Amino acid sequence: MPNKNPLQTEFKFTLPRGLVDEGGKVHTQGFMRLATAKDEICVQKDSLVQDNPAYGFLVMLSLVITSLGDLSEVTPEKLENLFTYDLAYLREFYNRINQQGMASIPAKCPKCSNNFNVEIELSGESLATP
Repeated sequence: MPNKNPLQTEFKFTLPRGLVDEGGKVHTQGFMRLATAKDEICVQKDSLVQDNPAYGFLVMLSLVITSLGDLSEVTPEKLENLFTYDLAYLREFYNRINQQGMASIPAKCPKCSNNFNVEIELSGESLATP
């Protein structure tokens, strides 16, 4: 019997400004997966984080962002080039999907009482979509 409510583990996002690579190309579309206990352990063991604990979130993002534009890999070093607005967006997005497990909320139509989900529009996301 198929599962009617499978656990969603990967979520699409759009950066408000985008990550500019060495060639000047802007990368805005990406996917982020849910974080695991193993990710938390990897962050704590990372030598960059041990030297500078503030680096921990960039290391975590590099583990959970499965793709970002055309980048072949997402590394903490590449994420250092994020605009602070995009970093704040990713922090909020990360917290929403990992604490709530989704990027949408249940809603109910006041007229017909139909239940449905509404996608959460995170700050800046509407600015980045064409």
